[in-house]
Formats: sequence, structure tokens, C-alpha cells
Amino acid sequence: MKLANANIRFYLGDDFMGECSTCPSSEGCSKDKDSCMVKNNPLNSVKNVIGVMSGKGGVGKSSISVLIAKHLKQLGYSVGILDADITGPSIPRLLGLRGKRAEVTEEMMIPVENYDGIKVMSLNFLIDKEDDPVIWRGPMIAGVVEQFWTNVLWGELDYLIIDMPPGTGDVALTAMQSIPINGVVMVSVPQDLVSMIVSKAVNMARKMDINILGVIENMSYITCPDCGKKIKLFNSESTEQFLKEMDLKLLGELPMLNSISNLSEHWYESVNESLELIFNPIVKNIIKDLED
Repeated sequence: MKLANANIRFYLGDDFMGECSTCPSSEGCSKDKDSCMVKNNPLNSVKNVIGVMSGKGGVGKSSISVLIAKHLKQLGYSVGILDADITGPSIPRLLGLRGKRAEVTEEMMIPVENYDGIKVMSLNFLIDKEDDPVIWRGPMIAGVVEQFWTNVLWGELDYLIIDMPPGTGDVALTAMQSIPINGVVMVSVPQDLVSMIVSKAVNMARKMDINILGVIENMSYITCPDCGKKIKLFNSESTEQFLKEMDLKLLGELPMLNSISNLSEHWYESVNESLELIFNPIVKNIIKDLED
């Protein structure tokens, strides 16, 4: 696989080593200051960093990352998305940025902006073909995630959403250690097996002293088109048990909707009214928890 710009040279000099005073998470940070791996770009000022995570792929994590970003933007905040799912980057398509390229200088990468001003950085902006496989070993992939924090000119942002890679491997570990994440939103679906795998991600975040804002349950139900009744596809008791055992807050339940599953085809449309009513309280809860 070739990068689109052969002159890319990543830079991690001493100028990018952040001090606690320059870290956006310094006030609420619980990490050991001597062992903190966070590096900061002095050209950036990012107030809040939200990780969107799940224990496995295929649960709608990237779509929910985009929906959170869109709603924050609609509320008037400046927003960016860091696509940390290096081996499966889907954020560009979900935001209508297929085929776009990031501008790269010797020391800096300029994020791509979508039609409504959300700044985005993804590996797909740096490679020739978006369907080329990323055949890299873990340390190289983890290094790119770190570079997307340190070497991208994010500027001033109220919120940076990180679409985390699935699982609890070294890439997720690097993101948690090298980026000052203020809180994590867990994405799940109402199945026992998925809940068990998500539990691993929850325990990982807690061991890294990262605040878990809550769980968004995707594909939770369908709505009858005739009577409007909610029809649960799976046993809701297992979800309640999972939340209780893991001491987690349910931020919201999302139904199975075409507007979510077809987000990449209708990126230019505003979020439909039914999803707006469901998602607005979720985002406002996230904002409130970060401000508390």
C-alpha cells in the first residue's frame, strides 16, 4: 500500500511533548504525571476528547461517532473526528468525504472538512485507494493513531470525537495512553455475547483511569410502521443485567433505522426527526457529564 503523498514525514520532537499545563484534560486527569505519555501540539487547543468504543466491530460504532459529531455541530460547537480505526476506516464515507485527500507538509497534516465544517482525519485521506488493505503490524498502526493527535492541525475545537478501533489491543491502548481522552462512550447491541465483549473494553478503560460516560445500545428495537409500538428483537433483561453488573449508565437506545444504516449514502441530509428526538438527549447527557 502506498501513501498518497510520498513526502510525508512524521515529526515527534521535543516541541510536541506536552506539559500538564498545556494538556486539555489536566484539570480532570487522574494519570500519574511522571508516567503520562500524552504529547501535545502547541498549535492545537482541544477542549474535550470523547472516545467512542466497543469490544467488537459491526455494532455501529463509526455511525454513532458521526451522529455525535453532527449533533454537537448542530448545537453550535466546533467539532473534529479522529478516525483511529486504521485497518477499517469508514468515517470519510459516512461524512461524504470519499476520494478526498489531506494536505500534508513536512511537519503537519491538515484535516479535511466536510460540508458542514466538521474536521476529519483518516488514513483513507493519505492512501491512493480506499480499498487497499492496511497490512501493517500493530506498532506502526498505533504510531499513526498517535500522529493523528500530535501532527494534525486541529486548531481550536470544542470536541474531538475519536472513532476507536474495535477490541482491546495495542492500538486502543496507545490511544488511551497518548491522547488525553476526557470520557468514553461504549457502543453495544442487545446480545449476551456482545455485552461480554464490551465488558472487556469497559474494564480496559477503567484500568486506564478513563471516565466511562455511558452506553449507547444500537439496534435495540424496531418500531411497528402501523401502530408505532416498540418491538424488542432481543431480551432486554440481559441489557439491564449487564448495565447493573458493570455499574454503567444507559445513555440511550437506538432503533434499527434506515437513516443510520444508510448514513454513508445520505451524508448530505440532516438527521431525520425521529432520530433527532432520540439522539438529542444522548448528546446533551454527554455534554453534561463532561462539564460536571
